[in-house]
Amino acid sequence: MPPAPMFSVFSKQTLAFFKSLGQNNTKTWFDQHKEDYEQKVLVPARDFIMALGLKLKKIAPAVNADPRVNKSLFRLNRDIRFSHDKTPYKTHLGIWFWEGSRPRMECSGFYFHLEPERVMLGVGLYEFPKEMMEAYRQSVVHPKHGLDLTKAIHGIKKNKDYFIGGQHYKKTPPGYDSGHKNAEYLLYSGLYAGVEWPISDDLFSEGLIDLCFSHYKAMLPLHRWLLALTERI
Repeated sequence: MPPAPMFSVFSKQTLAFFKSLGQNNTKTWFDQHKEDYEQKVLVPARDFIMALGLKLKKIAPAVNADPRVNKSLFRLNRDIRFSHDKTPYKTHLGIWFWEGSRPRMECSGFYFHLEPERVMLGVGLYEFPKEMMEAYRQSVVHPKHGLDLTKAIHGIKKNKDYFIGGQHYKKTPPGYDSGHKNAEYLLYSGLYAGVEWPISDDLFSEGLIDLCFSHYKAMLPLHRWLLALTERI
């Protein structure tokens, strides 16, 4: 008999829960299947957070891996107050490991996203808070910080599977030179690298920890640049 796993791993039942939720996105259905959510999603998710968080400390010593909801675990409930879509629940699992002294969503970090058809990993800061935008733009055009940024991004983009995201604006912000060699990064409202792949057997094994870690490590230079930025403010 094979040895028992060190922690609960994700299973096909994890994916089945989210697929069914997508087809029955109501509070009534969720209440009837709440135990499935707790056992098939939350139990392996919390074990995953603790196992991967411990490993991430090797490259991000102050990383936060907190298995509570609204910490590393994103809440399942959607904010529908200002949305035309009134379905109450997200149909994916979101997990966040952050590093830095600012509030968790104002820090750079490592994101894990799971839905029935794919896994996606991200590294960086999805959206800069308003008070951080000017510091970010100044760093983009700074002789040293700007060069460090381009080195980090170019290194990541050598792997064609990785993408860089966060571009939002169409015009260079006032007061900045549209001809600057780093002008393209002035159009970003957040900055992150990512990779995604279709569901595979890796998801259902302890090897998922090493797989995620290897991708996070490859994208680490961007995280370190953003961490330095947030700590300078």
